[in-house]
Amino acid sequence: MGYRVIIGDDESLIRMDLREMLEEAGHTVVGEAADGVEALELTRREKPDIVLLDIKMPRLDGIHAAKMIGHEQLAPVLLLTAYSQQDVVDKAKNSGVLGYLVKPVSPINLYPAIEIAVAQFKRQQEVSQQLVEMNERMETRKSVEKAKGYLMELYHISENEAYRRLQQYSMKNRKSLKDVADAVIASAKRLRQQKNEPKL
Repeated sequence: MGYRVIIGDDESLIRMDLREMLEEAGHTVVGEAADGVEALELTRREKPDIVLLDIKMPRLDGIHAAKMIGHEQLAPVLLLTAYSQQDVVDKAKNSGVLGYLVKPVSPINLYPAIEIAVAQFKRQQEVSQQLVEMNERMETRKSVEKAKGYLMELYHISENEAYRRLQQYSMKNRKSLKDVADAVIASAKRLRQQKNEPKL
């Protein structure tokens, strides 16, 4: 499967070599950058499947560019570098990159690294989405429980009846259960405030 790739390296010859390797494997290079700022801007605009970044680049180095790309969850990043010192490796790990290749890069190393990085990024996105959905369900449950309590108190009805009314209103008005519950809570709070206001 071919991926859309952005290459960030301040050496044009290396960018050219990488482009040739990528295109031979069926990938499409959608942008080339000579510095980290340009690489970040290209990534935001093109939304590639993967970004290859050299660590040593002007204006913004690859590690900081990778951090920003990762923070915005734009694409997986592979770092390319001529350095294999432990401190550089540690910085790369902490930047959130999904791969690290020491130059000179060869197809036998590059191709599997791309596949793994793309797969890991996809998995991370799936996990993030699952967490978002789980949090939304928890928030909905909290709102529904609170709204049921207000309805039970106001209309002297059972918990099941309160829940049935929330569901019924949700379906009838094509609104989410959370939106309906939040509206009930807001109305109940207004009623309580009005009751507690001193009469003139």
